[in-house]
Amino acid sequence: MLVIRLQRTGRKNLATYRLVVAEKARAAKGKFNEIVGHFLPTQKQPVIKIERERIEYWMSKGAVPSGTVARILKKEGVKGADAHILRYTKRKSKKAPPEEQKAPVKEATPAPAGDNA
Repeated sequence: MLVIRLQRTGRKNLATYRLVVAEKARAAKGKFNEIVGHFLPTQKQPVIKIERERIEYWMSKGAVPSGTVARILKKEGVKGADAHILRYTKRKSKKAPPEEQKAPVKEATPAPAGDNA
């Protein structure tokens, strides 16, 4: 299965990314089929350069963009990227107090009076 994902390049504390088309089973820094763009998030104005025609070509052949790449492609106006955006669920905070019991608490009832012989 083909995937369009980010491949980190650049030096320490100065990340740059390539948008690559690769097999999903391959390592993130491993072989890839084609470079279809790049992303420079550390600039004052983040730079995103993509080859729209090649991305649309690979998506027509079955390549699936990762969640982050799908968000980038949506910003750039690539058709069909909306379907691949993952919805992240909110996690419950570990510091939040436990939820109060919603079921009413039953009062203790006295034992039935009877012979204790």
